Amino acid sequence: MVEVRQKDRETADSLVRRFTRNIQQGKVLTKARQNRFFSKKKNKRQLRQDANYRARMKRAVDKLKKMGLFEEDKMKDLKRKIKD
Repeated sequence: MVEVRQKDRETADSLVRRFTRNIQQGKVLTKARQNRFFSKKKNKRQLRQDANYRARMKRAVDKLKKMGLFEEDKMKDLKRKIKD
C-alpha cells in the first residue's frame, strides 16, 4: 500500500505527481491490472451444472432444428426457460 503525506509548502500538483510516481515504482498499478480479470476456478458441482446446461440446450436446439422451427428468438426463450 502506497501512502503519501503532504509536506510543508507542497502544492497539490506536486503531491499528486509524487503519489503517481510512488504507485508506478511500487508496481501497484501493474499488479492491479494483472488481477483485473481474475476469476476463481469452478468447483466440480459448477462444472457439472454447466455441462448439464449445455447438454440440455443442445438437445433443445436439435429438437427445434428437426421440426424446422429453429430461430434465434426462440433460442433466447429456451435459455430463459432452462435457467429457471
